[in-house]
Amino acid sequence: MQPESTNGTSGGGLAVPMAWLCAEYTADEMMRNGALVDSGSLEFRAGRQTLALTIHLCDGTDPHAGIRTAARIDHWLTVTSYGHPWPQWVQRQLAARAERVRQGGEDPDLTLASEAWRRLRDTHLLATDLGDLEPWHPAHVPEPAVDEAAQVWTPAWELGLPLGHLATHLW
Repeated sequence: MQPESTNGTSGGGLAVPMAWLCAEYTADEMMRNGALVDSGSLEFRAGRQTLALTIHLCDGTDPHAGIRTAARIDHWLTVTSYGHPWPQWVQRQLAARAERVRQGGEDPDLTLASEAWRRLRDTHLLATDLGDLEPWHPAHVPEPAVDEAAQVWTPAWELGLPLGHLATHLW
């Protein structure tokens, strides 16, 4: 017999991480619609996870999180914008949620969000070395142009963040 509810609100039922699953679905749709990279690539996965983590940490348990609004999208764009301290923001948000759980709250999504952050932080991808260039402003490329053959290992979130930002713009 199935529990009355599977969203974590029933007595001893399953705690299903619906907020995380919705954020991941939304991020996947945004990345696919943006068509910035091949959907089977590691770059796509990094962008999707970065965007899902951003959406989830911005929206949390908001019952209207699936509704696309200009204010919500503007917030996602702000958080993923160049120069915003995104990794520190993620760590603060996850720590605040973990503290709420320690104080007796429930957050079935916290484990998946924390694991996504760990993977994004600990996984490194080989990417073109942009040096000191601002990746958000390719029109400002100084002479000589970037040598695309020069590559460096970079954390997955550093590659996923601009992809997620651009996908949000295109959505």
